[in-house]
Amino acid sequence: MGDTEVGAAGGTSFRKSVSASVSPLDLRTDIPHPARMYDYYLGGKDNFPADREAAEQALAAFPNLRLYARQNRAFLHRAFLYRAVAHLTTTAGVSQFLDIGTGIPTNPSLHETAQRLDPAARVLYVDNDPMVLSHSRALLTSTSSEGRTAYLDADLREVDRILDAPDLHATLDLSQPVAVSLIAVLPFLADSDDPYGIVRRLLDAVPSGSYLVLTHGTADANPATQRPAALYQQHGIHLQPRSRTEVERFFDILELVEPGVQIVHRWRPDDTVPSDLTDAQVSMYGAVGRKP
Repeated sequence: MGDTEVGAAGGTSFRKSVSASVSPLDLRTDIPHPARMYDYYLGGKDNFPADREAAEQALAAFPNLRLYARQNRAFLHRAFLYRAVAHLTTTAGVSQFLDIGTGIPTNPSLHETAQRLDPAARVLYVDNDPMVLSHSRALLTSTSSEGRTAYLDADLREVDRILDAPDLHATLDLSQPVAVSLIAVLPFLADSDDPYGIVRRLLDAVPSGSYLVLTHGTADANPATQRPAALYQQHGIHLQPRSRTEVERFFDILELVEPGVQIVHRWRPDDTVPSDLTDAQVSMYGAVGRKP
């Protein structure tokens, strides 16, 4: 993966495990970053010329990428993330979230959704992009006097750093169930990074009754989603869609919540999901699994 890094993304105060050494922030604006490229696909403003140039090259190879990104984000909030969080907080009784690979914040954020359902919910956000950090300082604050949010600057592959971080233990109680959220981050891990081992180590650190909430890009329904991978690689960014069988493997030790691994717009859809969407357009699996 070269130099590519992967965002691993009390009271109402906002806690952050970053030292003064990160100020002023080094945004590395001359190097494209997947979070900022994704922001560009979504029509956001938190990107730079290097991000836009790389994104346009990817769009030239796969013109549906902008629609893909926009629809996936919409499905995440309307058909997957909200329902997953609602299931966890109201049905499973989980009020703690470890969100790795946070990305540039959008509304609603995970803690906004979780604390709307459970004011005492606690969320630790983990990412390694300085742009995400700069937004997190301003945006990822608890919306409830009972809840808590914190931000950890770390790479997903730095599992020990994440699990040993003081801010993690100040925010989450690992003796109680935790929902580990890995939303669209695992495609940026190569097989050589041992993504299954990373997920297993995270799950080993949380108790019975915890959950894994995951989405992952796929080429199963549309082989053309493979095209941007080579272009991302040219910019030092690994991108790897995985098959349904490969995605199901992340849940090997878990009990899948119905309806199992599905293209995200088919995971407990509601009436906000457009009826003419196809699996080829969405090309992202989503699932929730419980640790027995």
